[in-house]
Amino acid sequence: MALSRSHSYFTPEEYLEIEKISPIKHEYIQGQIVAMAGASKAHVLIVGNLSSLLLNHLRGSGCLSYTTDMKVRLQTLGIFYYPDLAITCDDRDKLSDEDYILYPKLIVEVLSNSTEAFDRGDKFSDYKTIAELEEYILIHQQQILVERFSRQSENLWIPQIYRDGEIVEFASIQFSCPIAALYENVSQLY
Repeated sequence: MALSRSHSYFTPEEYLEIEKISPIKHEYIQGQIVAMAGASKAHVLIVGNLSSLLLNHLRGSGCLSYTTDMKVRLQTLGIFYYPDLAITCDDRDKLSDEDYILYPKLIVEVLSNSTEAFDRGDKFSDYKTIAELEEYILIHQQQILVERFSRQSENLWIPQIYRDGEIVEFASIQFSCPIAALYENVSQLY
């Protein structure tokens, strides 16, 4: 199935079929298919650094870490997003053969100038509807800065900021590391 400008609404099933054969990734927002932009070198390095740290940390824990190519489905909102990294510990996700997860415990987005407002605003609001989500992490790529938002109750998220020289903690998965580990080799790009 090819994308067509005259086709203004796609069902979730049509989107999933298109995504299987598409050479580029798209997010799905209430019937609309939106192409995703490519990532910078800094973005790719940060995601890779965090992914390698989490892979070792999660080994044997029963949790799985997915990077940029795994969709998160927000079924009640009619949305599929591709977060930069998502961790699920839910057996419903682990046993499913779908090309998406429904119950992430932790989601990470690496901010860029073009996505920062959306990642902080509408996307975060949408992610908050996932009952199993305990933490939302924003990692800046233009400076050494990580923002962690932890769910305290249904409508209360507490922010924590980590800066250069500090230890980053993701309480939902009992993970910590020096912030410098996330930015390894990134400073060489600036």
